Amino acid sequence: MTDIRWDHAREARTGIPEVIFGRGKTVAQVVRLFEEAKAEGVLRIATQLGEAHLAALQDLAEVDAESRTAVLNPRPALDQPPVGLLSGGTGDIPVLREAEAVLTALGHPVRTFFDVGVAGLHRLQGVMDDVRACPVLIVAAGMEGALPSVVAGLVDAPVIAVPTSIGAGISAGGTVALHSMLASCSPGIAVVNIDNGFGAACMAIKILNRMRGGSR
Repeated sequence: MTDIRWDHAREARTGIPEVIFGRGKTVAQVVRLFEEAKAEGVLRIATQLGEAHLAALQDLAEVDAESRTAVLNPRPALDQPPVGLLSGGTGDIPVLREAEAVLTALGHPVRTFFDVGVAGLHRLQGVMDDVRACPVLIVAAGMEGALPSVVAGLVDAPVIAVPTSIGAGISAGGTVALHSMLASCSPGIAVVNIDNGFGAACMAIKILNRMRGGSR
């Protein structure tokens, strides 16, 4: 396919391999990339896949409709503490599932803490010992996006905040949550784009790679 030039050296340069962004790609293009990876016996990851992509990849890769991802030849799990994934509500879970798919495909264990938002802080308080055991945290929230600020004020780990498009009216498709996270008073927060579970996973992986003494 002359319209696709796969970046084979990206992981050597950046610590993260090239990953297929499904939106805008044809089914034929995505399938071809997975067929090539299967023939070569190498890892391949795709995110933001549509229904047609997922259906076409059923026999080629591990597909997940909730996260809209597909993975072929995932790497074995590394012996390291898990990345903590926290969601404000259940509606934020698909964004974190995308992050989980990318992290686990590259061998990074995860631990999930879903539905621990600020509307019921006792839920977060009940899991804080386990949350504090995670070296990096990815925290997703919609509505007013307050959860990352709360978490960052309770832990010494870096917090990667993901605003989600969950919320109605003034929530403006995640824009309010994005601005809230960017304006947070809690130090130690990095913010990625709205619904960008993939970007959050990549930031976590880069942090973990450095903690381990270099890229994989």
